[in-house]
Amino acid sequence: MAYALITGGSGGIGLCLARELARRKHDLLLVARSSVQLSKICSELKKEFHVKAEFLSLDLSSPDAHRKVKSWVDQNSFPIDILINNAGYGIWNPVEKTSLQELTNMMQLNMNTLVNLCYTFLPELKQHSKSYIMNVASTAAYQAVPTLATYAATKSFVVLFTRGLRRELMHSSISVSCLSPGATSTGFVDRAGMQVMKERAEKFSMKPEAVAKIGIA
Repeated sequence: MAYALITGGSGGIGLCLARELARRKHDLLLVARSSVQLSKICSELKKEFHVKAEFLSLDLSSPDAHRKVKSWVDQNSFPIDILINNAGYGIWNPVEKTSLQELTNMMQLNMNTLVNLCYTFLPELKQHSKSYIMNVASTAAYQAVPTLATYAATKSFVVLFTRGLRRELMHSSISVSCLSPGATSTGFVDRAGMQVMKERAEKFSMKPEAVAKIGIA
């Protein structure tokens, strides 16, 4: 049985994507920063759904994150037929009031790591008769968003990259798709520093479970 590799699988939409795949009896590889949270999640998924679930604790905003993920996968001989690039975050602030390091780290994770992982695992995915790549963007990708300017631009990149990659691979065994959630009840608002908008956003938010079901379907 092959595995689904999910980045940012320790919470929010990523965790719900993992649970939805586990419900379908698909084995899982989860990559995120929190080893304590990942260990707990993997134990719960194994017990509830009787699937294999392994994890790697890693800062995915590191420029060499894709090499560390590939090394871990190779060392353990994990076959992968699904790659879900879900990890990402936003910063709510005018560009000039945000540190360049914060913006650079966000761009590295939201764009570079995503491309690096797609590139790195394409040969593995092509070995399967049917395999999948899903990149998670956002409805913010479809317009300029002041105070989320850089985040929205990174997600626009994800949409356009995914569309191009889908076209390149349309005659291969790899199905490529992009999931663009709108407001969703996750930790995104807190991580982005948007607490002032939290109560209003919750009125229009989807549940991450619903988003995950749509994405996996």
